[in-house]
Amino acid sequence: MTDNDESCESDNHVFLRGRLADVPVDKDLPSGDVLTVFRLTVSRPSGDRVRVDSLECTTVRKRVRRTLERAEPGDEVEVTGSLHRRFWRSPAGPASRYAVTAESVRLTRTGRRVGAARARTPASA
Repeated sequence: MTDNDESCESDNHVFLRGRLADVPVDKDLPSGDVLTVFRLTVSRPSGDRVRVDSLECTTVRKRVRRTLERAEPGDEVEVTGSLHRRFWRSPAGPASRYAVTAESVRLTRTGRRVGAARARTPASA
């Protein structure tokens, strides 16, 4: 394939399976949308010195937010979406970070024991 080959296609599709690292946080955007931010802890292949990565995920989809409302930290979830790089100005100058924009989330296994009472904080009640 040459640099001039117009048949070259690219695809930005991410599939992750990992554990919910913390309680998702909702942020109201000026547009009126609600942005849900959550972190997913995923295992690295064996033999790597670092064993897990913590990845930021975001979504504005109501269906994804409803699924995350049923999940708790430690629950296993599958996320499909795409990888995006965000830019902003920090006090130290321009900054950027990659995040997964989640199009769908599926709760695959809970981290709690069957029959265990679900503790709720006042903010999540």
